[in-house]
Amino acid sequence: MQFIIKRDILLKSLNFVQGIVEKKNTLPILSNVLLHLKDKKLFIVATDLDIIFYDELLDVKTITEGSTTTSAAILYDILRKISSNSELNFELKNENKLSLKSENLDFNLLCLPTDNFPTFEDQFDNNEISINNNKFLKLLNKTRISISNDDTRHYLNGVFLHLTESNSRRFLTGVATDSHRLSSSSLEIENIDDFTSLILPRKTVFQLCTLLTESSEKLTIQTSENKIKFNIGNMKLISKVIDGKFPDYKKVIPVSNDKTLIVSSKEFISSIERVASVSLDRKEGVKLAVNKDNVQLSVNSANSGEGNEKIKAEFNSGNLNISFNSKYLTDIASEIEDKNLKINLKDSTSPVLIEDLSDKDSFYVLMPMKI
Repeated sequence: MQFIIKRDILLKSLNFVQGIVEKKNTLPILSNVLLHLKDKKLFIVATDLDIIFYDELLDVKTITEGSTTTSAAILYDILRKISSNSELNFELKNENKLSLKSENLDFNLLCLPTDNFPTFEDQFDNNEISINNNKFLKLLNKTRISISNDDTRHYLNGVFLHLTESNSRRFLTGVATDSHRLSSSSLEIENIDDFTSLILPRKTVFQLCTLLTESSEKLTIQTSENKIKFNIGNMKLISKVIDGKFPDYKKVIPVSNDKTLIVSSKEFISSIERVASVSLDRKEGVKLAVNKDNVQLSVNSANSGEGNEKIKAEFNSGNLNISFNSKYLTDIASEIEDKNLKINLKDSTSPVLIEDLSDKDSFYVLMPMKI
């Protein structure tokens, strides 16, 4: 195998690979990236056995076809340190040695044979669904903040994707919860009838966000019994889905919270971050003393002191004190598109409903803390 390719083209693809391969792996082949040269194209493949990433590079000069696997991390690190737009000359010297030359550089990289590289059934019988790239990225960004890290309830370790209906409109809805907070975001879709509800694993969600941020190519989705495939231009991401039943989240959405607090999103985030500065590990909650025209935020740390700040707000009820995990609150507020944040409250112990006035198809539920 021998080919010539521009450094920037290969580096971009290897950047995506870094999020897939596991650095510490019991199977050495899984730390490698597969380079497969065929039909004047270079195919890049990486996997951790749960997710497979494929990329197809067309801007490559093929001298001899062939394939090999080499360390994804080492190849990426070398390319990062080579000057931009350099021409890279790769040549497979033998089964175990890949030569990489560029200007005055000469590397010999160790390889593992491609026979050991895992291959997968790529059978997707369901129809392809086309989805707006930016809208789906927005849905993932808004929901991923609430994905649980608790592996004992593995069915919460991802985003639940399913079809919903409202006012005779159809939506693809994403929901995530860690039982302290819940995020829901929907995008309107048409002509989709056979989408099976599934739970998209955390790692896949974060990897997809990276791909969609970097690419504006058309996005299509296909599902099978236990996998999902995303096509983005020349790239493909295939992932197993989480085997488990997502809880009935609709039961926890407050419906009778009639006390409304409206506050500037930007000011609210800045204020929380300032008063939370006194808490080194950010474990202490932030207390909100809500009044008719302002809200006082305070954090009291037994180890390092207290911080207080008052900001303007509108509240349609009598005084109310309520406390939250400050990180959960800023995570949610940071995803609000509107200049104002709308928090619907009931009392100091019941969950609150947070709405985005600029995005009626997204909402958040947050449990208060006891301080």
